[in-house]
Amino acid sequence: MLGTETPTGRLLRRLRPGGVLAALGLALILLAVIAPEALTPRDPLAIAPSEAFSPPSWTHPFGTDESGRDLFARVVHGAAASAGIGLAATAIGIGAGLVLGFAGALGPRAIDTAIARVVEVLFALPTLVLALLLVAVIGPGTQASVIAIGVATAPGYARILRSRVRGVVRSDYVAYARHEGAGPLTVFVRHIAPNTLWPLVATATLGVGQAIVWVSALSFLGLGALPPSPEWGAMLNAGRVYISSAWWMTVLPGAAIVATATVLTVLGRRASGAGSEGR
Repeated sequence: MLGTETPTGRLLRRLRPGGVLAALGLALILLAVIAPEALTPRDPLAIAPSEAFSPPSWTHPFGTDESGRDLFARVVHGAAASAGIGLAATAIGIGAGLVLGFAGALGPRAIDTAIARVVEVLFALPTLVLALLLVAVIGPGTQASVIAIGVATAPGYARILRSRVRGVVRSDYVAYARHEGAGPLTVFVRHIAPNTLWPLVATATLGVGQAIVWVSALSFLGLGALPPSPEWGAMLNAGRVYISSAWWMTVLPGAAIVATATVLTVLGRRASGAGSEGR
């Protein structure tokens, strides 16, 4: 029976019900990123002072803020800003992690030792604390928060990649390829890279959700995107003043952050499991 199983059936079996729900959630998030107008026709920046602080209703499913802006429209349109910032920060972290990881694992011992010490020092600091230190040096703003989160997450990616590459380099199939006369570039392209990058891809999927949370935290502290931007962390920052009288201004954007991070975490774990099964 397994031999006649369709690719779709294998995918569903690996995802399981939780993964399928997470995939549907990701599809909804991608729709909000690519075509937010398909979910709401409202302008996220349009103000209506007469409707300020309206609670959730059929007219405004997520209520309105202090300026009468529709919160559902802001949360939907904010998906592009928050997800884009999270992806950019993760891309920076992975790029730096690739350089440090491969240089440490494949370079001379002196370079490996130096990189290992730097990574250990950076890895000892909590990611958000390191990001706050970098923002203090670079200055607040969206670009600064992206760079700060990217640099702060790089040590984790570098540590994972370095460990994986060192294990692959010592493997029998790499030794056999070298024995057969394969050059360093051929060994790297055919054996080392394919067997080390997949775990990093799965980890990066988890990392995007974490990056969205951390970038939102910086915006909440006033160090990232600023109002009236419909970025989720900036919305939390704007709503915290009214938490006792207009809870929806904080709870609902926060729920969007939690839901997005949960979806990406579930899919990242499923991807990691599928990669291990495939190997």
